[in-house]
Amino acid sequence: MVRNFGALERCKLRAICDLDPERMERLKRLYPAVRCATDYRELLDDPAVDAVSICTPVHTHYPLASAALDAGKHVLLEKPLTDSVESAARLVKRAEEQGRVLQVNHTFVYSPAVQKIRSIIDSGEIGDLLYLDSVRVNLGLFQPDVNVIWDLAPHDVSIMTYLIDRPARWVSAVASTHYGEHENQAYVTVSYDEALIGHIHVNWLAPVKLRQTLIGGSKRMIVYDDLEPSEKIRVYEKGVTLNSDSESRMRALVDYRVGDMFAPHIDNTEPLEQVCRSFLDAIEFGVRPASDGAAGLEVVRVLEAAQESIRKNSERIPLLRST
Repeated sequence: MVRNFGALERCKLRAICDLDPERMERLKRLYPAVRCATDYRELLDDPAVDAVSICTPVHTHYPLASAALDAGKHVLLEKPLTDSVESAARLVKRAEEQGRVLQVNHTFVYSPAVQKIRSIIDSGEIGDLLYLDSVRVNLGLFQPDVNVIWDLAPHDVSIMTYLIDRPARWVSAVASTHYGEHENQAYVTVSYDEALIGHIHVNWLAPVKLRQTLIGGSKRMIVYDDLEPSEKIRVYEKGVTLNSDSESRMRALVDYRVGDMFAPHIDNTEPLEQVCRSFLDAIEFGVRPASDGAAGLEVVRVLEAAQESIRKNSERIPLLRST
């Protein structure tokens, strides 16, 4: 974030705060004209600081962001928004009361590939959405304070929330703990309606690194591979057609459509740069970010429900929302 904000002409990087002495020394060498501090309150007391970017462990998000909002600062917060629905909702409300921007760094929402997929879905090109199936696995890194769901799944839940753009109904999850205290492998299912579900597989114990999402439509299907260097999105002219049997209306014949594959052009704009630009647009022009506080709250709602489902032996957890 320091690098990205420092490169933008529209804003001035005024201060950096970090508790790690070695990292702070490195930042001082890279940005000698920027003030460095070890106490975040020094930054919040500075009237020349209009906005802050918070990149800290999730359990610190609520107190730090609350203090920043109370000090009149706009806040860009690392994912996930907070570690509970209750604290996330309080943070969203506080930002509204203070009239300040609250944005979550759901980086993949701003990636050109996901933006392109959203435009394809919105155009009706793939027909009705049938499912989203995501895999995000690798060997490590084990986190000391959160499990694999809270570490990896926010990426896929934020992508799913952005692409589907409707509230989820219930969540079910199953997970296992092989090492340490936290779950390191999990499968999360999110239901949106009777015909549309999302499924997420996250794992810290995979021998290979995979970042893939399958998106099924009634007309076409999409494969999104974030690790693919050139063709991150592939759109397939494949699907299923049900035809009524002329001899019996009680039966249906299944036909499979098999056609061409095409890979749309994707630009190479860095997603983090887009996150920063979106934050500045929200502050200067009032443009609603794609990952505003409400979107961040929705992601936390799914994560918390998944955690509760694990505790209750994969029970379906309804996503209740206040009216």
